Amino acid sequence: MSAQKDTDGRDRILRAAARLIAESGGEPVSTRAVCAAAGVGAPTLYHHFGDKQGLFDAVAARGFEEYLAGKRAMAASGDPVEDLRHGWDVHVEFGLTNPAVYALMYGTPRTTPAVDEAYAILLGLVGAVARAGRLRVSVDAAARMIQAAGVGVVLFLIANGDDGGDLSARTREAVLAAVTVPAGARSEPDPPSGPDPRDTRAASAVALRAALSADPPSGLSPAETALLAEWLDRLAG
Repeated sequence: MSAQKDTDGRDRILRAAARLIAESGGEPVSTRAVCAAAGVGAPTLYHHFGDKQGLFDAVAARGFEEYLAGKRAMAASGDPVEDLRHGWDVHVEFGLTNPAVYALMYGTPRTTPAVDEAYAILLGLVGAVARAGRLRVSVDAAARMIQAAGVGVVLFLIANGDDGGDLSARTREAVLAAVTVPAGARSEPDPPSGPDPRDTRAASAVALRAALSADPPSGLSPAETALLAEWLDRLAG
């Protein structure tokens, strides 16, 4: 079999599987049905994908690539919190536009490489908020909260229908309020109704922690660096 025919067979299987999954309404899709739709035998499918789960992972990765390309191409606005807000909206829009692919990626305990890459992009967005001094919890904690809330919103809306964005927007703003501090909260004096001093202290600790992670200090030993990181984590907490 030539390399071109091999590639064509793989693409034909992927297209057939993606179509059947999208049309299935959440019902199981068999490899037998995929093979029939693609016009190939079972050995060809297993040659390319190993097993049914390998095929479904490849379908998810193929569908998610467009989403990741959009995330990678996002231009910074100058406001890292606004960039995080936009990232949330892109994520929700993708899930509602591609519910079958989204369910493959996030609807099971397994994670695919595409999901891992998306989470790495989220960590980058949250890290920028931290370095700006506007994160009140650690980068890891904030990213987990945002991902959990975002995935939950998308899966709920897939199951129950889109409400025009109200649930997504309300949840997004609630989560952002929980993990970020207002712009200028670190540097401006605290008026009676201003930011809680504990929030500004935590944001400063998280910002320094993020900066040290991005550019470890050369003048400290590994033990001193670890101790400083522990102190900053405790202050942030």
